[in-house]
Amino acid sequence: MQILDGILVSEHIKAQLKTEAAQLKAKGGKIPHLAAILVGNNPASEAYVGNKVKTCAELGFNSTLLRFDPSISEKDLVDQVKKLNEDDDVDGILVQLPLPDHISGDLIINTIDPAKDVDGFHPISQGKMMLGQPTFLPATPYGIMLMLEHYNIDVAGMNCVVIGRSNIVGTPMTILLSRNGKPGNATVTLCHSRTRNLKEITQKADLIVAAIGRPKFVTADMVREGAIIIDVGINRIDDATRKSGSRLVGDVDYDNVAPLCSYITPVPKGVGPMTICGLMKNTLEAAKLPKSKYN
Repeated sequence: MQILDGILVSEHIKAQLKTEAAQLKAKGGKIPHLAAILVGNNPASEAYVGNKVKTCAELGFNSTLLRFDPSISEKDLVDQVKKLNEDDDVDGILVQLPLPDHISGDLIINTIDPAKDVDGFHPISQGKMMLGQPTFLPATPYGIMLMLEHYNIDVAGMNCVVIGRSNIVGTPMTILLSRNGKPGNATVTLCHSRTRNLKEITQKADLIVAAIGRPKFVTADMVREGAIIIDVGINRIDDATRKSGSRLVGDVDYDNVAPLCSYITPVPKGVGPMTICGLMKNTLEAAKLPKSKYN
């Protein structure tokens, strides 16, 4: 069993991005600039955004963090996004989800200029991805593909099972694994909470991507020996042995599943760092693009 080390791979990719950004600047190009919007003070969201801002500094990118009270109106938040669309110094825009209940996440994402959609969530980005056209890929699936590429894991012809159908991870993951590319050319089954006989399906999988948001959902009896496991889940559970009283686990029962696997990602330090790499690669590419002024 080999651990797919997200920290190790991300450091390798970040070193490449730092060099490329410096070369771009030396040639008179633009320093990449990422603008992040954070509404409220959710601890997990604070941590995620903080890591993204920190990584920008490490790579020599510029970043702007805009914080708003959770009472901000939907219209005012839309206006803030439009201002960033019009700011030629800003290359990438991300809105940290989830948003308060009175704000439509779809509306806010749809307001982002597709040329600055470095999270890869805009319908235009997702449509181009489905068609195999150049676009910004959703950061987590993109990061997973970068990890597979780094470890030279050839998924061509593999039977891959994705558990979870979100537009952020599960659905785009099926597209990237199955399309004609490297990595790619896998045969992919998309499963979810309503899937019948799930265990029978996963037991035949060469590769499982677990992104259903349920702690330790994938158990040892669901996994065949030699399978590759990509665990996207980040769930906090109670743990009286920890000073904090809790700990992070994935969607996979790691302790019991890992001995069966050829490769597996840990939680934390697996997919999480790769998501940030996907975001940063998108931001660097955005800095090279003319802005469309979509909105």
